[in-house]
Amino acid sequence: MENFIDELNDAQKAPVLHKDGPLMVIAGAGSGKTRVLTYRIAHLMAQGVDSFNILALTFTNKAAREMKKRIADIVGNSEAKNLWMGTFHSVFAKLLRFDGDKLGYPSNFTIYDTQDSQRLIASIIKEMGLDKDIYKYKQIQNRISSYKNSLITVKAYHQNPELMEADAMAKRPRMGDIYQNYVDRCFKAGAMDFDDLLLRTNELLNRFPEVLAKYQHRFRYILVDEYQDTNHSQYLIVKALADRYQNICVVGDDAQSIYSFRGANISNILNFQRDYDNVGMYRLEQNYRSTKNIVNAANSIIAKNKNQLEKVVWTANDEGAAIKIHRSPTDAEEGRYVANSIWDNKMQHQLSNGEFAILYRTNSQSRAMEDALRKKDIPYRIYGGLSFYQRKEIKDVLSYLRLVINPKDEEALKRVINFPARGIGQTTVDKMVVAANHYGRSIFEIIENLDKIDLKINSGTKRKLQDFATMIKSFQIMSESTDAFTLAEHVAKKTGILLEFKKDGTPEGIGRMENIEELLNGIQDFVEGQKELADATGSISEFLEDVALATDLDKDTGDDDRVALMTIHLAKGLEFPYVYIVGMEEDLFPSAMSMNTRSELEEERRLFYVALTRAEKQAYLTYTQNRYRWGKLIDAEPSRFLEEIDEQYVENLTPVDGGYRYKPLMDTDIFGEVDKSTLRQNKPVSGTPPSVRKPNENQLKKLRKLKPELATPVGNTNTIDPNLAEGSLVNHTRFGRGKVLKIEGVGNDKKAEIQFEKGDVKKLLLRFAKLEVVG
Repeated sequence: MENFIDELNDAQKAPVLHKDGPLMVIAGAGSGKTRVLTYRIAHLMAQGVDSFNILALTFTNKAAREMKKRIADIVGNSEAKNLWMGTFHSVFAKLLRFDGDKLGYPSNFTIYDTQDSQRLIASIIKEMGLDKDIYKYKQIQNRISSYKNSLITVKAYHQNPELMEADAMAKRPRMGDIYQNYVDRCFKAGAMDFDDLLLRTNELLNRFPEVLAKYQHRFRYILVDEYQDTNHSQYLIVKALADRYQNICVVGDDAQSIYSFRGANISNILNFQRDYDNVGMYRLEQNYRSTKNIVNAANSIIAKNKNQLEKVVWTANDEGAAIKIHRSPTDAEEGRYVANSIWDNKMQHQLSNGEFAILYRTNSQSRAMEDALRKKDIPYRIYGGLSFYQRKEIKDVLSYLRLVINPKDEEALKRVINFPARGIGQTTVDKMVVAANHYGRSIFEIIENLDKIDLKINSGTKRKLQDFATMIKSFQIMSESTDAFTLAEHVAKKTGILLEFKKDGTPEGIGRMENIEELLNGIQDFVEGQKELADATGSISEFLEDVALATDLDKDTGDDDRVALMTIHLAKGLEFPYVYIVGMEEDLFPSAMSMNTRSELEEERRLFYVALTRAEKQAYLTYTQNRYRWGKLIDAEPSRFLEEIDEQYVENLTPVDGGYRYKPLMDTDIFGEVDKSTLRQNKPVSGTPPSVRKPNENQLKKLRKLKPELATPVGNTNTIDPNLAEGSLVNHTRFGRGKVLKIEGVGNDKKAEIQFEKGDVKKLLLRFAKLEVVG
C-alpha cells in the first residue's frame, strides 16, 4: 500500500510523511501540491488514522472529487467515502444540516444564491419605500456579504459608529435597517445565503462549546488547500476546529493570492507560524508544468513584490520558446490575431482546440475574441458566463422543487406562485407579504390560514391560492417516497411549465423546453451517481444542495475540445499547453481600480503571475494601441507588467523603435529640425506672409512613404485600391472573404455592393471600408 510514496520527489515526500503537529507547505505554481495533499491523506489512512477523523477543505468541488478518486484508487473506495472533503461552503452546509437546529434553522434550510439574495434585498428596499437609485440592491448585497465575511453581525454593525457614519456619509443611513430586515426575512424563510454558511458555522462553534468539542474530536487531522485564499471567517473556523489536536496542514502559495476583493486575507498564510507552535515548514519549488522560459519569466515578475514568502521556483523541463508579445491596432484586430495564431498553431502542430486558453482581466473582453473565433469556425466555451442554473426556465423548475423541500422559502414562492399564470396578481402577492411580515409568518403559512385572516381578496383568488398550496403539499407527499428525478419530472408536467413552453412554439420556447429536458437529464445522472455513495439517498434535497454549491468550473460539459475563454481569476488551478493573455494595457491590467495602494498593485501582479503560470509550452501576451471603452476609441498604453519581464525571456513580434517598453508621448517629427542660424534674427512684423500652398503630388508621395497617416487628405480615412472592380474577390477584416457585385457613386461617395461568403450582401462606403483585393 505504501508504494505510492515512491512516486514523490524528496521535497513532496517530506510533508506527506510528517504525521502530527502543524505544518505549512508553500507550493509554487505547478509543483504538485494536489498530489501532496492526496498522498498525505492516503498515508494518514495507511498509518491507521480513521478516515472519519480527516477533514479536507478544497478550492472547488471538482478538486475534491478528483482527490477523492485518487485516494480511492490507493486505499479503496469504501474508506474514501468516509472522508469529509469539499469546499468550505459544502462541508459546513453539511455540518449545519446536522446541528443548525440549535440556531433555530430547519435541517432542510434553503441555500440562497446571489440572485436570490439580490431579489430579496430589492423587495425589502421597495417595501421600505427607499430610493432604489441610492440604495442599489447589488451594492447593498455586496456590502452585507462583506460584513458577514468579516463577522460583522447586525448587532456588531449597530455597535460600530464608524460603519454607521460611513453609510450615512454615503447617503444610506438605513443600511443597518435593511441588513436587519434581510437577516430576519432569511431566517423566517428557513434560508441561508452563501456567507451564512460560514457565519452561522462560526456562531454554532462559538455559542455551543459541546458542538465545537464534538467536531474537534471528530476532525483530528485537518488539511486546507489554497490557504492564501481563506477569508477571516474561514480562518476562524479552521483555527477553532484545529485547536485541540493542532494536526493542521495548510497548503498554498502567497504568490497566487488573488481574491482580496471577496475577503481573502493573505496575512492568514503569511502569519501561520505565529498562530501555531513548532510549525513544520516545507517548500515545493520544482515546477513540473511549464518550460524554463515561462518559469523564469514568472519569477522575474513576482520578484517585484515586496510582501512575500521566500521561495525559488525552478524546473527541469525544456528551455521552451520565448514568451511572445504582440501589439494590435485595435481590440478587434487583437481578436483576429489571437484566432489566427490559434489556427496556425493547430495546423502546424496538429493540436486540439482544448489545448488553448484565452485569459482576460474582465469578462467584457471576451466579445472581440468570440467574434474572431466564430469567423474562423473555432469552437470555444466561455467560463463564468450565465450559468445553466441561472436561466429563467431552470430557476422556475428549481423554485418549485425548493418549495417542496421548504415551503417557507419566500423567494421561490414569489417566483412561481403565478407562473404559469393562474390568476394570482402582484397586488395579491403584496397583500400576503404585508400580512406575513405583520404576523411574523411565511407567505405559505398565510395561504394555509386564509380563512382566519381578512386579506380583502375575492373568493376566486382565495381558491386559486388554496389550490396552489394543495399542489405543493401533494408534491411534498410524493417526495417522501420517490427519488429526485421522478419528482422533478412530475413537477415539470403537473405545474404546467412544460406545456407553457410547448405552447410558445418559438425557437426560444423550444430552447427552454430543451433546457428543462437537460435539467431532468442532469437530475437523473445525479440520482445514479448518488447510488454509489453510502450515506446518500438521491433525494431532491441532496440535488438542490449540490446545485446551490456548484461552481461554473465544477460542471463537466462533456465536450472538452473547445478553446477555453475565462477571466484570470477563474483560471486559477488550471493549466493549458498554449495560453493567450489579452488586454495587457495600463488601466485594464493592472486594473485602474486596483492601483491606489502598493498592496492592490501587488495583488494585480500576483494575478499576472497566476495567468502566466497557467501555460505549459507557450504563452502569448497581447495588447492594443487603441481600445473601445463605452463606445469610444481611446489610446491604450502597454501594461507596466510587460516591462517587468526580464527581456531575455520574451520575443516582441511587433517591434517598434524602442520596443514595446518605450512609448513616446507624441511624434517628434512634428517639430522638424531646428535651424540655429535663425534663432537670433528679428524679422519685421509688417509685410505679407507667404501664401499657404497645397503640396504637389510628388511631395505627397514622399510624405506617404515616411508617414502614411500624415499624408491622408482630410475627410478620407482609407485609400481605395485602384485594382478594385466589379467581380473582384476581396477580404474584409470583419466580414471575411467576398465578391464585389457592383460599384456605384464617385469620389468620397463611392460604394461597393459585396456578397460575402457567410451569405450577407453588404453595401460599403469605400473611403472607410478596409478592403484587400485578393483576386
